[in-house]
Amino acid sequence: MLSNIFESILTEGTFTSAQFAVVTLTSLVCGFIIAAGYSVRNKCSRSFAITLIMLPAIVELVIILVNGNIGAGVAVAGAFSLVRFRSAPGRGQEITSIFLAMAVGLATGMGYIGVAVFFTIVISVVNVILNMTHLGGTAEHERMLKITVPENLDYEGRFEDIFEKYLSSYSYEEVKTCNMGSLYKITLSVVLKNGISTKSMLDEIRARNGNLDISLGRQIENMESL
Repeated sequence: MLSNIFESILTEGTFTSAQFAVVTLTSLVCGFIIAAGYSVRNKCSRSFAITLIMLPAIVELVIILVNGNIGAGVAVAGAFSLVRFRSAPGRGQEITSIFLAMAVGLATGMGYIGVAVFFTIVISVVNVILNMTHLGGTAEHERMLKITVPENLDYEGRFEDIFEKYLSSYSYEEVKTCNMGSLYKITLSVVLKNGISTKSMLDEIRARNGNLDISLGRQIENMESL
């Protein structure tokens, strides 16, 4: 019984209207699941969500039209997928979701409905679990502190007593010049102590950096890197 679920409903590249409706509906349902799984703890645009929903059905149609020739189907569908990344590179998770949608479309196009549904559910559940656990990401309470100081200010050792007072940990990530070299911008990765006043910390810092720009915010993942 279980083996029958993972068998193809199409034979020798031929199909009926009912079989075509089943594989297309399955592709769309799997696309919805993939898009929903990706959107958990991820910033997902409406355009990308629609892409993930529609892509399995498109790939499935390509495979059916080439009469089950998997080699020709992969070549054509692969050419279509390159359009998504022609103008801007995607994050690793975006590329993975695209390939997942294509794999599901290949499975449904070959008639393996059970394989497509099972694989979609398993991978989407794993994806959600990994996103919920923040595997490989920065800690939720970690912040980025950016301080602007004038070029004539020796920033080394200038703010450490304030950091010890308000921060559990900190590390210098970047120091760069700006405004024709008249200013330094210091970027630190920091973890705030519980119950501290961020306003008081910022007030003490700006009293020492000449009241220049200071920013404190969450770390933002680079959207264009893998």
